[in-house]
Amino acid sequence: MKKILLIIILLSFIFVSACSLSFIKKRLPAPHRIPGEGVLFQLEAPSARTVTLSGNFPDNMWSGTATASGTFNENIDKMYDDGTHGDRVAEDGIWSIIKQLAPGRYEYKYVIDRNTWVKDPNAFEVTDDGYGGSNSVLIIN
Repeated sequence: MKKILLIIILLSFIFVSACSLSFIKKRLPAPHRIPGEGVLFQLEAPSARTVTLSGNFPDNMWSGTATASGTFNENIDKMYDDGTHGDRVAEDGIWSIIKQLAPGRYEYKYVIDRNTWVKDPNAFEVTDDGYGGSNSVLIIN
């Protein structure tokens, strides 16, 4: 009886361990330099229709919202889920863009479907955005 109970407990432990590990997602890397191309930014957003990289980059100015017009422009640093622009697999829910950046400190967020601004869940550092949220921080040496 003790052997059967021990076997049941052991099999239960193995089953639970195997099942619990199958749902752990692999985390995307933080933005990083791709030699000869630029810096690769990636965000997993499987239900998104559009994703835009927005930040204090010289050619971005928070997707146009920090310019005189103050108008959001979804075509500035548009990200792709079509197997191009650093995206490896089309329509897998991982949006990508490779951006040329000079050395410096940059703050950024991702904009999903033109209205949801989110920090990078893979960023190494965040800072206060001044509006009750956080910006992701990227330092390029």
